[in-house]
Amino acid sequence: MLDIGYSLSRRFPDPPQTDYRTADVRALRHDLFCGDVYLADTDTDRELSTAWGWLPVLDFAWALCDTVELIDADPPPTSGRVGVPPAEPGGVPPGSRAAGPQHAEVDFTESTERMRFERRFGWVDITADWSEAGTPPLTFQHTVLRREARDFLHDLLADLTDMHEGLADNPTVWTLRARFPRV
Repeated sequence: MLDIGYSLSRRFPDPPQTDYRTADVRALRHDLFCGDVYLADTDTDRELSTAWGWLPVLDFAWALCDTVELIDADPPPTSGRVGVPPAEPGGVPPGSRAAGPQHAEVDFTESTERMRFERRFGWVDITADWSEAGTPPLTFQHTVLRREARDFLHDLLADLTDMHEGLADNPTVWTLRARFPRV
């Protein structure tokens, strides 16, 4: 079972003069809501977590949803190779037909650290640069990762809009909710 969570930092509070209703994408993704995140495999009692305090939590949730969609897309056909037609209803899900693993990563612009995702068929291995060498990856079904990433985004947005007046009226938040609906 995958659990994704966060905590907001007391060391890096949002500026008190922030108008959340009109905050732009850059502010929402990089300047506000700093803290830490974790991805945990509750079955094996292992997790990948940050302990920096400065990670933009909303940006992480947004990037995680983008990354999950990226590794679900079928890779473009290589030169001289005939493309695979789209799946018929009830057929093979997108992304699972790739001949080799599909890779993506979430990089943390404030550092050189990265979280890496490797999809092989319906399974995704997740590793992080800051993990100890030899640590096995967290492995989840892609469908579980997609569902939990979107749930995390929506739960985070619900918490943030409860805490910050006007954030629920921000058009970027509306767009984000619509782009990644709960599964």
